[in-house]
Amino acid sequence: MPRIYTKTGDDGTTGLLYGGRVSKADAVTEAYGTIDEAVAALGLARALCRTEEIRSTLLLLQRELFVIGADLATNPRERSRLREGASLATPSMVAEIEAHIDRLVAERPLPDVFIVPGTTPGSAAIDVARTTVRRAERRTVDAREGGRAVSEVVLRYLNRLSDLLFVLARREAGEDEPPSRTDR
Repeated sequence: MPRIYTKTGDDGTTGLLYGGRVSKADAVTEAYGTIDEAVAALGLARALCRTEEIRSTLLLLQRELFVIGADLATNPRERSRLREGASLATPSMVAEIEAHIDRLVAERPLPDVFIVPGTTPGSAAIDVARTTVRRAERRTVDAREGGRAVSEVVLRYLNRLSDLLFVLARREAGEDEPPSRTDR
């Protein structure tokens, strides 16, 4: 039976897709590690959401985040080996998220005030996932600013994804979300 542990990371390094090793504290490792956290947070949200529509959307987004993670976790010299939609983020992935946001907002406009998350377990979990995606975006920007090879498509995807998650959380919460201030 195969073992889950390899012991190769005992020295504080982790393997890149298509070869090479980097520190587990590397900025890109931090970025795709945070994406892994977002995948898990979306899984919790999916388990808590009430509608099949939102659950199936979250599953699709989890799968897309595996693509984003692979794009980031690839040895920069081997990027030519990536496959669109499997390990390479594409502009069409960003366009699909934008179209989804536009559809949902046309059906139900967003509130014009800041809201306090937590109306339903599902909406609260989506908001946690949204903030995790925002952190992944910040970590990815940090990696890019540190000179690491980061796809602009990955950055756009993460930015749009957090927007979509905001919209999905509002949809899951329904109409009765409390505003952030009571003096309105």
